[in-house]
Amino acid sequence: MHSKQSKWLWAAALFAYAFLYLPLIIVVVYSFNDSKLNAEWVGFTFKWYEILFHDAQMLTAARNSLLIGLITSICATVFGTLAGLAMYKYKLRLLPLLVLTPIAIPEILMGVSLLIFFVMLNMTLGLVSVTLAHIAFCIGFVAIVVRSRLQGMDESLVEAARDLGATPVQAFRLVTMPLIMPGIIAGALMAFTLSIDDFVITFFTAGAGASTLPLQIYSMIRIAVTPEVNAISTLLMLLTLCLILLASKLAPSALRAE
Repeated sequence: MHSKQSKWLWAAALFAYAFLYLPLIIVVVYSFNDSKLNAEWVGFTFKWYEILFHDAQMLTAARNSLLIGLITSICATVFGTLAGLAMYKYKLRLLPLLVLTPIAIPEILMGVSLLIFFVMLNMTLGLVSVTLAHIAFCIGFVAIVVRSRLQGMDESLVEAARDLGATPVQAFRLVTMPLIMPGIIAGALMAFTLSIDDFVITFFTAGAGASTLPLQIYSMIRIAVTPEVNAISTLLMLLTLCLILLASKLAPSALRAE
């Protein structure tokens, strides 16, 4: 009986992983297909990557995504770290609700609410509005990582530094900050990954003329899924995977929390 249950469990697990990863593998494989159609395999080629790196619209969208992701990761890391510190130090019930609500609500609701907010401010939609929206969305993720890192910290180290004459600022700078730095870096990487991959919030807050990689890919697949789309999807997938692996190495327990 135990052996039979184990076999069914393995079969269910293999089916689930195949369902998740087989489409990604197909995208990667067909990005090297020497055909404009994804109907059948013709031959191996790097042609679509060469076309991709000479596509002015795609390069502009990539530059915008990288710029927005960089600014978002810096700002979200600063505010998210402060929010994580506040949630760890002050046990207020309302504070986690305020910080973590943008994570819990559906992205489409977040995008619509931010769109209405920007329109009420009479703000022109563009890269600035997208960046502000991404910062608001990513702060909660950074706060979770930083708070989790703080919960695993030995508080007696800070108390020992205070007993030896360190001021609160010195204790934070010389003791707390180095201990939580891996969590801060992991939060920054997570914010960058979420920003560069986001489509729903970007779609509502970008406006006309502002293009990012997800929006550019969406505009291309409305016509047909070409090998060029597969190529940019493969590169974006590779970048995301590398950032997630790096973040998990820096703060594995933090990324498993919450």
